[in-house]
Amino acid sequence: MTAHASYSTPSAAPSLDNVHAYMLGLGEQAKRAAAPLRSANTALKNAALLAMAEALEGARAELLAANARDLARGRDNGLDAALLDRLALDDSRIDAMIAGLGQVAALPDPVGAIDDMRNMPSGLQIGRMRVPLGVIGIIYESRPNVTIEAASLCLKSGNACILRGGSEARESNAALAACIAQGLERTGLPAAAVQVVATTDRAAVGTLISMADYVDVIIPRGGKSLIERISRDAKVPVIKHLDGVCHVYLDASADTDKALAIAINAKTQRYGTCNTMETLLVDAPLAASMLPQLAAAYAEHGVELRGCERTCDVLGDINAATEDDWQAEYLAPVLAIRVVDGIEAAMQHIERYSSGHTEAIVTENYTLARRFLAEVDSSSVMVNASTRFADGFEYGLGAEIGISTDRLHVRGPVGLEGLTTRKYVVFGDGQIRQ
Repeated sequence: MTAHASYSTPSAAPSLDNVHAYMLGLGEQAKRAAAPLRSANTALKNAALLAMAEALEGARAELLAANARDLARGRDNGLDAALLDRLALDDSRIDAMIAGLGQVAALPDPVGAIDDMRNMPSGLQIGRMRVPLGVIGIIYESRPNVTIEAASLCLKSGNACILRGGSEARESNAALAACIAQGLERTGLPAAAVQVVATTDRAAVGTLISMADYVDVIIPRGGKSLIERISRDAKVPVIKHLDGVCHVYLDASADTDKALAIAINAKTQRYGTCNTMETLLVDAPLAASMLPQLAAAYAEHGVELRGCERTCDVLGDINAATEDDWQAEYLAPVLAIRVVDGIEAAMQHIERYSSGHTEAIVTENYTLARRFLAEVDSSSVMVNASTRFADGFEYGLGAEIGISTDRLHVRGPVGLEGLTTRKYVVFGDGQIRQ
């Protein structure tokens, strides 16, 4: 694959000693890279993604060694178990990154697709074409695999990106950035199409979210305090979710085996993710029979239970839930449980405490399932499935840049289409307006 003549290597970045100038330099280079990316064909973008996958495979030992140094430093700095889990890379997670690159390459390219074509009385044909957003700034914590997910989705959707990972993953991200650079170099795409911020100075984030002349949208991934700060201070549009307070409701008609499997998986499959269940709602007729079974299963996984008064009456020696527990995103082996009187009470609880991320109902009642889908206002609503499926990879998006609980532009897992917008295109044959 040969390079387009217009593609060029970015000029040398300003010194890291001047963080503001350094970030402006990244922005300027990204803006220049965005123009040729808009017209890069699908084959070229796919070739770059597959070249990145090859580079990851070839650098497996270096990636694991860099990550081991990050993990050691994280333990020394007192990172908790959930953050260490997010930070960790192993062979299976590297395999997943490689698979994700291949899956994104295999996805249809949304850029240039025209839909909603209409023939107007004037003789004009009017439609809407999908186009890249431009330059995307992505700010994230802990999880180094986000570096590959973000790069792959931005590149396939024709966007330049500036990636700012957490300081705790700096060596892992630097090793991943080298693999990304190899993929771009091999295919001749702009070197500044994907830039990983080299400085860990927090001032870099403040500059990035203020660079409206260069950056078209900011996507933060991380803790609630980070996202609240970016949402408050950004001078660039933000696609975000604040937290993942996800619920599973076990309806009285639920199949017992399904209910147990889903309730256990939604909490214990992985603790440190935004789609992990944090509150379990149990219909009152199920409480006496289901709660002891659930408590025994959770005990095997070391999950601490905090229950409402009715839950405590059934289970006895567990901690009483407080008002804060119903609003908590634990990201840890802790679960709040409430006994409710039917679907109405369950939906009222979700309406009050949910973060709008993901909710699930387990039921064999088709009418209640349809009502739950229609009335629960979250970005993903599920019937008889674990909340852990609220994920771009599981939704067939190849990878995700994040899960948006916003209502404008995009909602739910943000994949390729979420990183594009649409412009009107008009086909005429000499018409003039009278």
